[in-house]
Amino acid sequence: MQPGIQVIDRLRALLEALAAAGGEATLKTLAADTGLPISTAFRILAAAEANGIIQRDARGHYAFAPRLAEWAELIAGRNDLCTLARPSLVWLRDQVRETVNLSIQEQDEVLYIDRATPARMMRVEQIIGIRAPLHCTAVGKLMLAQQDPAAIAAYALRTGLRALTRHSIASQPSLVRELENIRRLGYALDNEETEEGVGCIAVLLDADLPWTVGLSISAPIERRELAWVKPLHETVRRIQRALRGRKVTLNVHYPQVPAQSRP
Repeated sequence: MQPGIQVIDRLRALLEALAAAGGEATLKTLAADTGLPISTAFRILAAAEANGIIQRDARGHYAFAPRLAEWAELIAGRNDLCTLARPSLVWLRDQVRETVNLSIQEQDEVLYIDRATPARMMRVEQIIGIRAPLHCTAVGKLMLAQQDPAAIAAYALRTGLRALTRHSIASQPSLVRELENIRRLGYALDNEETEEGVGCIAVLLDADLPWTVGLSISAPIERRELAWVKPLHETVRRIQRALRGRKVTLNVHYPQVPAQSRP
C-alpha cells in the first residue's frame, strides 16, 4: 500500500502548489515548488487530468478542473444553513399547520431565505428572496432590538420608517417603545404591519453565525396564537443542534419569480 499512499501525498502537494500559484501554473513551476522530478510530476498530473481533477490548456498550463467545483458544491450543500435548518422548519410547520419562515438581516432589511408551507387552502406564503423593512416585520424588530439607541435612531433617520400598511410603526418614539417590549418578552409580533390581514410571531437564533437569523410563523391574523412561542423556541434549539460544530454556508435557492421580485 505504500506506493499508493506516496502517490496521493504527491498529488496533494501538486494541488496545493497549484492553489498557491493562484490556480494556474506550468509543469516546471509545479515540479520546482513540490521538489518532485519533472517526469514524476508530469505522470501524476497526466493521471489527474485523465480523471477530470485538473485540466491543461493549449499553452501547457495546468488549472483546476470543473469537477473539483462540483465536489466542493456537495460539501457546501451539507453545511448550507437552509439545508441544515429545513427538517426543523418542516417539524414546526407540522406542529402549527402554518407557514414557517427562515430569514436573515441584510443591512436595513429582512431577507427571506427559506420557508415551509402547510397543505391548507388558506395560508400565507413569503416569497423566497423577497425583502421587507426591519421595523415592519416581527423578525426585523427583533434584529433592531439587539442594537443600541444610537443605531436605532440612525436606522429611523435613514429609512424614514416608511409604512407598508396603516398598522406599521411610523414614528421613532413608537418604535423605541415597541423594541423595549420585545426585549422584555424575547419574541416579537407583526400585527398586520407588513400586509393587511397577516400576523407573524418570531424569535431569533442564538448561534455564532455571520448573519443574524430569524425564525417566524406567518398566518392569517385571526389564526395567530401566542402559544406558538414554545414550539418556536424548540425549533431554534433543533436548528442550533444541527449547526453545532459546522462552518455554515448560505445558499439561497431562489424560485422562478419575476425579476423585479428578486433582491
